[in-house]
Amino acid sequence: QVQLVESGGGLVQAGGSLRLSCAASGSRFSINAMGWYRQAPGKQRELVADITSGGNTNYADSVKGRFTISRDNAKNTVYLQMNSLKPEDTAIYFCNAEFRSGFYFGPAWGQGTQVTVSS
Repeated sequence: QVQLVESGGGLVQAGGSLRLSCAASGSRFSINAMGWYRQAPGKQRELVADITSGGNTNYADSVKGRFTISRDNAKNTVYLQMNSLKPEDTAIYFCNAEFRSGFYFGPAWGQGTQVTVSS
């Protein structure tokens, strides 16, 4: 299977920046899309951004122009550069990867990293 490990969360003031990283590890796997989701207290998990292996990206309207997703396929790592952060961006951010391992296809999730934006 595939394991995802996130890093880079923390506390930042409004208007500040953070960069999240997520590295995938395992044996004999390939990854198609990778993405970032977030879940704020009392709310459902929502897509923030995702990126295909070919580099096509998709963003939630709420983060367009502020967040940038990128990936390093050689390192099986996806990044989320978050600029102009707002208090409403406060949430636990989860990394996601759609992977294949042998005949198994599935999603993998990271453990989540907390992002807190103070006003």
